[in-house]
Amino acid sequence: MTAFFALATSLLWGLADFGGGLLTRRTPALTVVVVSQAIAAAVLGAIVVATGGWSEAGPRLWFAFAAGLAGPVAMISFYKALALGPMGVVSPLATLSVAVPVGVGLFLGERPGLTQVAGIAVAVTGVVLAGGPRLGGAAVQRRAIMLTLIAALGFGTVFALIAEASTTVTGLFLALFVQRVTNVLGGGVALYVSVRRGGEALPGGRFPWAALPALAFVGLADVAANGTYSVAAQHGPVTVAAVLASLYPVVTALAARGILRERLRAIQAAGAGLALVGTLLLATG
Repeated sequence: MTAFFALATSLLWGLADFGGGLLTRRTPALTVVVVSQAIAAAVLGAIVVATGGWSEAGPRLWFAFAAGLAGPVAMISFYKALALGPMGVVSPLATLSVAVPVGVGLFLGERPGLTQVAGIAVAVTGVVLAGGPRLGGAAVQRRAIMLTLIAALGFGTVFALIAEASTTVTGLFLALFVQRVTNVLGGGVALYVSVRRGGEALPGGRFPWAALPALAFVGLADVAANGTYSVAAQHGPVTVAAVLASLYPVVTALAARGILRERLRAIQAAGAGLALVGTLLLATG
């Protein structure tokens, strides 16, 4: 059961990332984040009411609030990076977010084993190679790599904070609800500031109603992935669940290759693969 739900998490996260990146190519990243997360917040709110999650309210929710502030930065950076592409490089690099929980553990006195040390070395090598043989080349490529690393830092921070935000399943739903509401509020403020500065909130000044189902899918797939991951972690070793769930970039890369027909240079594909391998070593160490 752990393997089933963890792999379902990878599938859902991978498809959500692909959908978010694809939408951002036509709609501003801030709009994608705000709308998709608003839908997710509405669904989570209904779940919290149905499960009595409000009874889990307490000081731990401040961790969820903090995660909600970091989340929009990570998501916007990630969606922009996916829009710049190629997704087959961007998505695996984002899995370096696992380095943040490892860093927190080091700060708290833990010491990495040989597997984790090897994972760090392999992941860093992957980051360098994924940029291609000419890191001083096209500005778009450099920007995509930097945005992905910012997103990885943000996602890792969110994961570490959410882990402290609840101790039960119903508490997790409440924490995720608080996080999503904060995401919407923070993203909404950023969107307002962007518009005031001359940015575009809607493509052509009109709400993309045709894209609403895709926006809903991105938000709901993210929520569902959190739910399946919780079930996986409760029914088996967390390490196994985390490793299998971290395979979501493979789904994004396969979707990009199958639907968008992306082609990567050999050195970029190798770098992305090494980044993914390094992440798995970190997670299992």
